Amino acid sequence: MLLGHIGLNVTELERSIRFYTEVLGFTLRTHSDDPDKKFALLGDKTQNLVTLWQQSEGTFSTQLPGLHHLAFEVESVEDVKKLKDRLKAYGAAFIYEGMVIHSEGADSGGIYFTDPDGLRLEIYARIGVSAHASTPSNGLACGFF
Repeated sequence: MLLGHIGLNVTELERSIRFYTEVLGFTLRTHSDDPDKKFALLGDKTQNLVTLWQQSEGTFSTQLPGLHHLAFEVESVEDVKKLKDRLKAYGAAFIYEGMVIHSEGADSGGIYFTDPDGLRLEIYARIGVSAHASTPSNGLACGFF
């Protein structure tokens, strides 16, 4: 079984579309501006990966059951760095200051930040991070934060 796509509730569809396309690089595949059913399908050239549904208020709560964080894998540490620069220019809130490794002795890891609604996101590379990691996470990286 493979993960098909993930659906996220957002408060302002247009703001979230801009974030996920302009900052993270997803392609807008289709959307609806129907006031009662505002949504957008984002992905790449071949498939939908993230669906945004405008049907919530407030900000993401880490206190309720549900999504812990959403992780996106990229090809290289250089890709992580490029996205980190774009996120900084956008003004995204980072959970850790720099790149962190996933666990003691690992070579995978990345950056952790929030989207405009406070959803916790991660961008990571499978290898090469240990040489660039700059923030100790005390083994918490993508666990208890």
